[in-house]
Amino acid sequence: MSQDSRSTTRRQVMARSAALGGALAFAGNLTELFAGTAAAQPLGHKSYGPLIPDSNGLLDLPAGFRYRVLSREGDRLRSGEGLVPSNHDGMAAFAARSRTGRDRVHLVRNHENRVTAKIPVPTVEGLTYDPMGKGGCTSLALDERGHVLSERVAIAGTAVNCAGGPTPWGTWLTCEETEDQAGTNGYTKDHGFIFEVDPTDPHRTGAVPLTAMGRFQHEAIAVDPRRGIVYETEDAFLKPFGLFYRFLPDRPQGGIGSLRAGGRLQAMRVPGVADLSTIQETGATFRDIEWVDVPDPLAAQTPVRLQDFGPRGITHAQKLEGCYWGGSCVYFVSSFAHSADGSAADHYGQIWRYDPAARRLTLVIVFGPGTDVQLPGESPDNICLAPSGGLMVCEDGNGAQHVFGVTRRGEVYAMARGAQNIGTPEAPEWGEFAGVTFSPDGRTMFVNCYTPGTTFAVTGPWHD
Repeated sequence: MSQDSRSTTRRQVMARSAALGGALAFAGNLTELFAGTAAAQPLGHKSYGPLIPDSNGLLDLPAGFRYRVLSREGDRLRSGEGLVPSNHDGMAAFAARSRTGRDRVHLVRNHENRVTAKIPVPTVEGLTYDPMGKGGCTSLALDERGHVLSERVAIAGTAVNCAGGPTPWGTWLTCEETEDQAGTNGYTKDHGFIFEVDPTDPHRTGAVPLTAMGRFQHEAIAVDPRRGIVYETEDAFLKPFGLFYRFLPDRPQGGIGSLRAGGRLQAMRVPGVADLSTIQETGATFRDIEWVDVPDPLAAQTPVRLQDFGPRGITHAQKLEGCYWGGSCVYFVSSFAHSADGSAADHYGQIWRYDPAARRLTLVIVFGPGTDVQLPGESPDNICLAPSGGLMVCEDGNGAQHVFGVTRRGEVYAMARGAQNIGTPEAPEWGEFAGVTFSPDGRTMFVNCYTPGTTFAVTGPWHD
């Protein structure tokens, strides 16, 4: 049996808890997770077979699938603004039409650049927040055949742009995963904000921080399309860990620039639960979830997660990362929890579902413990719903890195593996995957390799 076949088999173990030898635990059939979404089709019930080693040493895929490299760090931006920046991270795909009526796709891609980044996002007049910030976003326009038509800066002068999320009105919210203030690391402005990016015309949105949405180590967002509420995750690696937030906009009807009008930032309190890592049983449900106003969203003196939320405190979790909206609920990811870091318990990844109408929180999936770092199935990070009716998950763990799928029946399989060895034979390293997303027609999966920064377009016999 090949390694890829073993990986699929060993990661398909179903259990009611994350017991040794079991890679995943599920709250029953995953059909409920996708009910009412665009992915709620009789699909996504099987994997695509073992991975085939790539002769070019870039991306291993199942038979019948192929990839196209759209962009790599260090290449020239087609706009002539400079080089393709480093550290490709969160990403989303948007439908667009050319003036001749032909279908196009716009990709907006984050660059999680710190002050030490090898290749910064070039500064562009009207699109630069802080000239000392090295992060930002780039935008790619693709024609109907998937070929790159243009590639340009969409926002610059930001810092550590990790993930984010799309809005119902067709823009991208890019998140800064930092709390550095002006005067720190050479920055001339405070960082730790969310910025709105228009993928088709970045100058419409400019480089304006959405300050009312909070200043903290943002990771990802998801928008409730009915209520206009924006949910936000905070990726805090060390204790005190991050919080799960919601932003109640003053203009919930949405539209470009609407989030600048302000609103209220609140943090989630799960009664009786101080740390989400202590919950290990899939299907565990908590009702009457509370939302507490954040005392100082700008964190002028004290980081938000350290602020006083009253005598009952607030609920924390380590490594809150991916966040997305599906059906009538919001889903968010805790990538892992390590007691050695101060977490109350250990796990190798959780996916939670919050139902706003019922004020109910449920633990849907538990990952781990990992049995072999060369196999997929631990440390979930960026995550998206796949048109085939399942999940696609970017792995950010140890050893070989994968994009792995989770079918609606709860089966786990390797969809892609990073074949690029950027270390040495004695100490191999693989760049994590990030920004997995699908084209509006569902025929192409786009995904980034974080380092060396590479954007792939993957096509093939997606289940239909």
